[in-house]
Amino acid sequence: MLRVWWILLALVAAVVAAPQAGRADVVGQATVIDGDTLEIRGQRIRLHGIDAPESGQRCELDGEAYLCGQSAAFALADRIGRRTVTCAPRDVDRYGRIVAVCSAGGEDLNAFMVRRGWALAYRKYSTAYVDEEVAARAEGLGLWRGDFVPPWDWRRGARLIRPAANDNAPGDCRIKGNTNRDGERLYHVPGGRWYDRTKIDESDGERWFCSEAEARAAGWRRARQ
Repeated sequence: MLRVWWILLALVAAVVAAPQAGRADVVGQATVIDGDTLEIRGQRIRLHGIDAPESGQRCELDGEAYLCGQSAAFALADRIGRRTVTCAPRDVDRYGRIVAVCSAGGEDLNAFMVRRGWALAYRKYSTAYVDEEVAARAEGLGLWRGDFVPPWDWRRGARLIRPAANDNAPGDCRIKGNTNRDGERLYHVPGGRWYDRTKIDESDGERWFCSEAEARAAGWRRARQ
């Protein structure tokens, strides 16, 4: 019986991983909308398994802000050039866009964007490009040259705020775990109303977190503002 269940699970996984049944590849000259979105013959295509900074998103390099979303789009456009793009559909997202793995000249463009550091592996939907992200981060390529907010956090309102000179944030762990007057343990994310005014006193049990998931797992809850 256990063997049967394993076989069923394997079949389900294969179906999920396979291109969408009944959808032919989309092939043609591509227009780059942003670092993870193309348009071919009037069809919007979202690159599967990756997330690039938004068009208006700013990141920092050597203490200076730059339009990293624009840089990501330029990197993708330059890589494609005048080559024909082939997109193999995987799904359709809630905006009606085809979600696909796209290639030009046999090169996986999704993988290229992550490997060059201009997009992140979108682990919420796929782990296909995690290795490329690890390599890009290790080599300090693209976004990894400086500081940035992950695109999924940026869309939720988080913004890159550099700590003051006397701030003691460890590395990229910018979330502040603070105890208020009532003894509640709250965490504040960059861009929050009280983020800049919140100071961390580690001797009093306050601490920094690298992610909201880490903060929640430690028993802290997000501040309402």
